[in-house]
Amino acid sequence: MSDILEVSSDWLALREAEDAAARSGDLAARIPPLLPDGRLTVHDLGSGTGSMMRWLAPLLPGPQTWVLHDWNEALTARAFDGPRPLDTDGAPVALRTSVGELDRLTAADLGGASLVTASALLDVLTAAEAHAIVDACVLAGVPAFLSLSVTGEVELRPWDARDKAVGDAFNAHQRREVGGRRLLGQYAGPIVRGLFEQAGWRVRQARTSWHLDDHEPRLLREWFDGWVGAAEEQEPELVETLDGYRELRGRQLDRGELSAVVYHLDVLAWPR
Repeated sequence: MSDILEVSSDWLALREAEDAAARSGDLAARIPPLLPDGRLTVHDLGSGTGSMMRWLAPLLPGPQTWVLHDWNEALTARAFDGPRPLDTDGAPVALRTSVGELDRLTAADLGGASLVTASALLDVLTAAEAHAIVDACVLAGVPAFLSLSVTGEVELRPWDARDKAVGDAFNAHQRREVGGRRLLGQYAGPIVRGLFEQAGWRVRQARTSWHLDDHEPRLLREWFDGWVGAAEEQEPELVETLDGYRELRGRQLDRGELSAVVYHLDVLAWPR
């Protein structure tokens, strides 16, 4: 898993504010009534540097302990930089980390958990790995808030006829097989929602989105370069089809004319 999920702390920092703006506040507001009394223990899967903790902890009561699960110890170590987020009572959260591959997650790993969270994770999992996470939550009886799974829908303005070819190739790249692992891509959110429903859990979902424009030009440029790059990696013949496309979009970026909406799915699931 770790070979395809390697991301830089710079990229995570660049996208953190947009992630925070995109996540569903309506679903987050449903979480506190689902939680037990007393100290909360939140397990954040694929946590990176802790952006979900920094966003969600201030919306939940305390005291709180966050357990950050990631395969990249260098990223989780960054979560200890700077002040800890405060819970709704104004107390800083406690923090610990768990380094390892999430495909080995079991209900025992979630012992004592009050909530499981994840952000931008499900689409880079396989079906078996998604099943394992849902099974662990169900067996442990722990509610789950799983946000920012890609849906494959992207809207660029101004429109260009070549956008669809790039989008289709990018979505195929999200579903590629790497090291024997077939990724879920845009099907991840609906599949996980369905697995929780099959387990008899209540499920709510929200369509969420990034809105990228000249207010954060570096993020828009980094996203666009990655989007096109993944498409060309998936379908090398696109390089000829897209002759001039990068240059056109680059000029639009320079002039502040380009914008993009990138759609995601947030899912909240809890036992009946």
